Amino acid sequence: MTMTATDRASIRAAHVSKWAYSKVIFALLSRDVAVLKKNLKFFLIRVIMQPLLFVFVFTYVFPKIGQGVGGSGAKASEFSTLLVAGVVGISIIFQAVQAVALPLVQEFGYTKEIEDRALAPVPIWGLALEKILSGAIQSLLAAIVVFPIVLLIPATPVHLHFDWPVLLTIVPLSAVLSGALGLTIGTLIPPNQVPLIFAIIVLPITFLGAVYYPWAALTPIEWLKIAVLINPLIYINEGLRAALTHGVPHMALGYVYLALVAFTLVLLVVSTKGLRRRIVS
Repeated sequence: MTMTATDRASIRAAHVSKWAYSKVIFALLSRDVAVLKKNLKFFLIRVIMQPLLFVFVFTYVFPKIGQGVGGSGAKASEFSTLLVAGVVGISIIFQAVQAVALPLVQEFGYTKEIEDRALAPVPIWGLALEKILSGAIQSLLAAIVVFPIVLLIPATPVHLHFDWPVLLTIVPLSAVLSGALGLTIGTLIPPNQVPLIFAIIVLPITFLGAVYYPWAALTPIEWLKIAVLINPLIYINEGLRAALTHGVPHMALGYVYLALVAFTLVLLVVSTKGLRRRIVS
């Protein structure tokens, strides 16, 4: 079967369209990065405050007053080491929620900025991809900023063992998943129901996301151990524990990677459909 000139022209046009779309997505992403640079000090405050308070209270104040959460002596050191992955993980996921979901609520609300973006010469999936990448970039920056905090503040020693191949794959995957989660929340929650983000999403994800304990520690509460598997933060934190610690129990990496990819794909589809529905309506 020979290819006609029309077929070849159609293929060339498709390639040109994809290249043009990528240029538009990159331009939108560059705009978001420029805005981030302009507001860098506010970004740093937003990134630092939550993990700083977590680490300061749990790994500095409590051991100093003899009320260490993980116990005392070696136990307190183990808890500080255990908490590192949880603090980095929670910073990654919630930075994306703050960077994508909350601004999107404003864009759909009084600013109507989403209408300007919808006029860009790119499909809605391109707009969704740009939003997710923007959130992922800010999540990666949050992870980089948090590391010095979790290493320097604890009053007890923190023993980290870096598995670089795992770390360099888990963190980007977690960042993209978090960006997709932020877009999903931003497209599903109406602007007048923003407090629900914290009441029904942020708090449950935090306290049931294996931030302060490994997932395996939930074995005595079997039903809860199974129920929390719908929480994407579980897989982020378990993957980070595998990448940052040695001897701390964690979920098998095969399941972690599988879950991160599956959650990302599902959230990508759901958020893109949600964005299309909100823009068209």
